[in-house]
Amino acid sequence: MACIAEELAKLTAPGELCEKLGEGKVRCVACGHRCVIPDGRDGVCRVRFNRGGTLFVPHGYVSGAHADPIEKKPFFHALPGSVAMSFGMLGCDFHCDYCQNWLTSQTLRDPQSIAPVSRVTPERFVALAVEAGAASVCSTYNEPLITSEWAVAIFKEARTHGLRTCCVSNGHGTDEALDYLQPWVDWFKVDLKSFDDRSYRQLGGKLDAVLRTIEGLWRRKIWVEVVTLVVPGFNDSDAELRDIAKFVAGVSTDIPWHVTAFHLDYRMEDRGATSARQLLRACEIGVESGLHYVYAGNLPGMTREWENTRCPNCRETLIERRGFTVLANRLTPTGGCPKCAAAIAGRWR
Repeated sequence: MACIAEELAKLTAPGELCEKLGEGKVRCVACGHRCVIPDGRDGVCRVRFNRGGTLFVPHGYVSGAHADPIEKKPFFHALPGSVAMSFGMLGCDFHCDYCQNWLTSQTLRDPQSIAPVSRVTPERFVALAVEAGAASVCSTYNEPLITSEWAVAIFKEARTHGLRTCCVSNGHGTDEALDYLQPWVDWFKVDLKSFDDRSYRQLGGKLDAVLRTIEGLWRRKIWVEVVTLVVPGFNDSDAELRDIAKFVAGVSTDIPWHVTAFHLDYRMEDRGATSARQLLRACEIGVESGLHYVYAGNLPGMTREWENTRCPNCRETLIERRGFTVLANRLTPTGGCPKCAAAIAGRWR
């Protein structure tokens, strides 16, 4: 663990999402914890740290880089069928027992969490994206908010090549972080993991910070899609799912809500996987709450029409999917329904 910490400490740069407090302390404002960090100490995420009164943050490496379907993120209303060149770093401000990316997210917190890193420049990474035929680059795999400065460095380079940019996040953000990212990010996926603050505190965060992030993204006109991993015995009651759906609809009925299936992972092995029936019920709750676009994920072919995009006006099927694959796309070039001409919310070109 000490060797990993020493290596990561070298792959850093002075951070911008912070404020100096005097007496050598700094306040980090990258995530909702707003850590006050004395000299010589780390923040909650363990990868942003204070040395000599300067906040150092991850920079100059990736721990994973893959050309993924944009639907895998998942984004269903942003350039469907395109490739997103995805990159991750190490660390997270949460410690979810069911984390499916724990090998990268729990570095410096869990001795078993060991993932390789590769030094890279923004120019080289974007060149790889262009070679892969990607339409966008995506900060994902670990928590993007705590590596915002590095994401912006890549996003700036990506924009010079005409690529779109996106983040896949737990949404435990701050206004400062959203303002910092706003000029450079096009789409944002937020995990809304529960609607109970006690449950959020078990995961290491605060519900209110996530709700404010979703509202803040929409207010800033950053396209946002919301995902809820439906975990049996944790957040799968009709009442809690309805609270989540009503909140999302209250921000905008045009925000897509993805309900996805849990499977045993990391430290949560005391319950069964989410059934297709549970996902279908969650989808019904989403529609009853007024949402125009509700999707079931992680069970390809088992959730009937809930993988497809349909027109909220005439119910015409517009985009057919199975898993991460787009089988047919009948949207007009401007993102409209070919049958009734209704505009479909999203980023289509």
